[in-house]
Amino acid sequence: MAGSKAEPAHLEAALRIGATMALPAVLRSLGANPAELLAEAGFDLTLFDDPDNRISYAARSHLMGHCVARTGCQHLGLLVGQQAGLQSLGMVGLLVKYSPDVGTALRNLVRCMHLHVRGAVTNLETGDDTASLSYEIYQPGVEATDQIGDGAVAGLCNIMRTLCGPDWKPAEVQFAHRKPDDVGPFRSFFQAPLCFDTEKNAVVFTADWLNLRLPETDPELRRLLQQQIDVLEIRYGDDLPGQIRSVLRTALLTGHARSDQVAMLFSIHSRTLSRRLKDFGTSFQELLDEGRFEIARQLLEDTRMEVSQIAMTLDYADASAFTRAFRRWSGTTPAQWREDRKTASLCMK
Repeated sequence: MAGSKAEPAHLEAALRIGATMALPAVLRSLGANPAELLAEAGFDLTLFDDPDNRISYAARSHLMGHCVARTGCQHLGLLVGQQAGLQSLGMVGLLVKYSPDVGTALRNLVRCMHLHVRGAVTNLETGDDTASLSYEIYQPGVEATDQIGDGAVAGLCNIMRTLCGPDWKPAEVQFAHRKPDDVGPFRSFFQAPLCFDTEKNAVVFTADWLNLRLPETDPELRRLLQQQIDVLEIRYGDDLPGQIRSVLRTALLTGHARSDQVAMLFSIHSRTLSRRLKDFGTSFQELLDEGRFEIARQLLEDTRMEVSQIAMTLDYADASAFTRAFRRWSGTTPAQWREDRKTASLCMK
């Protein structure tokens, strides 16, 4: 990844600890000592004293991976995510809750999620009959992506249940990792068809729910919430490379990742996009390669997708073109990289 020129420290990929607040309680329920496990990973239990405390995305992922290894619980991320929802998102959660309808609420969630977390993005895709609310990691080199994804999808389900009420049920829940040995905890929580080895972590539901009106609220309250969100935007919004990364994963997976297509999302010309990225010490091609490499590694490690399928997903002409690019990025082939990761994982057990 190209070095970003003089990016402020607060723009490092980070998130509020709010969505992970349940981790100490979950560890206790599994018979572990939270203070001890956190200390082993280099953290203090006081991190969880305030949901507004921030942690780097990479550090949170490392912490989750460490806790999974120490407890042996392969659905730890799911257990933590079951306690997350709108209440975990601070000001953003309130703006979502007090939206006029479910569709507006989810669009507010997508628009403002970067104020809660940097390193991943939430997207809403709609079709004629179904809609999909997804959580996609774009931060490079993240550990425990399966655990992070499981927790995020559980949190998205809780958000939908809060907005829509007890009658809402997902049509399908998708996971960008292999099917776990024990799917019982997943079936019990989601109460819906489960689909593993997919390109993204997502909750799929019938599009009719988007039109559901939410309880009437004071317009002045919404105005004040938006005002506070605008203040946060000023504080955290000046990060064009981060914003480009946040849309590139979806753009790559939907075949809309040309520079002119991405520039259009920001209402600027592709030449302007290039100039502004140059000011940050990077380029669109570097971010595109970074995005492709990150998606490729995640799919190779977490799913059973064939190399040819991954090449097609990333819009390469064929598997050989993808293999050449992957070798340029990593120094090895996709198949060998997958085998090396599998061997390393077995050695750690």
